[in-house]
Amino acid sequence: MQIYRLSALSDNYIFLLHDPTQNIVAVVDPAEARPVLEKLKSLSAKLVAIFNTHHHADHVGANQSLIQKFPELTVYGGLKDRGRIPGQQVFLQEGDRVQFAERVGEVLFVPGHTSGHIVYYFPPVVVGETGELFCGDTLFAGGCGRLFEGTPTQMLASLTKLRSLPDNTRIWCAHEYTLKNLQFAMTVDGQNTDLQARFAEVKEARSRNQATVPSMMGIEKQTNPFLRWEQPTLKLAVQSQEPVETFARLREKKDRF
Repeated sequence: MQIYRLSALSDNYIFLLHDPTQNIVAVVDPAEARPVLEKLKSLSAKLVAIFNTHHHADHVGANQSLIQKFPELTVYGGLKDRGRIPGQQVFLQEGDRVQFAERVGEVLFVPGHTSGHIVYYFPPVVVGETGELFCGDTLFAGGCGRLFEGTPTQMLASLTKLRSLPDNTRIWCAHEYTLKNLQFAMTVDGQNTDLQARFAEVKEARSRNQATVPSMMGIEKQTNPFLRWEQPTLKLAVQSQEPVETFARLREKKDRF
């Protein structure tokens, strides 16, 4: 399974999964049709599936256009997003599986950003290789999604679930937010030497307009404050000892940042 990162809108990423054996493609969260169609043309490939993580317009905006071009494709999304994802045909729950390019993806239910958010995790086929996590707007490189429909308790449980994935999991998050996320992280965890090094690397990469996605779960566990709510420095930064309250206060500070 080959993965292509496509830029869309101002800071969105669309992920195109290519099965070169059958020359078919699945696309994750197509914000716009144009970059998808251009890549399909360059590959001379057929689109057979859309994997949506949630219903927001910048993740489903191209569904109808792509369905018109490829009427036989299948649109996947979460069960709780029924009626909110254009063209949705498959309604997924925690524990369901999807298959593409001889890879089996596991569906995790991760409410918080929205009430119906799901993610797709493709474990490595061979020991030592990377797993692939398509996490929409739940987990970002250096951050996490805003709580539009969910509660801090739900988001903490969702992030705990994602944090349990192996360190060698690549994180294909849907926005280029990393620099701003790490700027915030430095205000609450600035003595973290791993974070300091990552911040310097990301600043350099963004100065050259280089993408910072995908990230790796191991790096996120070391540097992302929204996966580190048990750390004494972060508890101190928000004056809280209780996990949900610590997380909620971190998220509130980020909302105002």
